[in-house]
Amino acid sequence: MEGIINNFRRSKTNQNTKHLIISMDSVDSRAKAEKYLGKKVIFTTETGKEISGEVKSAHGNKGCIRVIFERALPGQSLGQKVKVA
Repeated sequence: MEGIINNFRRSKTNQNTKHLIISMDSVDSRAKAEKYLGKKVIFTTETGKEISGEVKSAHGNKGCIRVIFERALPGQSLGQKVKVA
């Protein structure tokens, strides 16, 4: 299944570039999003490197998920697709 990176997890003054908020097309509620807890997420860079992460929790009530990656992702990754396995 594919998802789209929406934004970094952030507060008013801080931004954590390892934590990202991801939305998926077929997921539209918090209950559906919680079914993906523990799944692996893979982001592929333009050079072919793969950066993996894990779904840690649901985010909000509209079905977004919060993913923690092993490395920080660049700002160019916003709006890009990821694979959720």
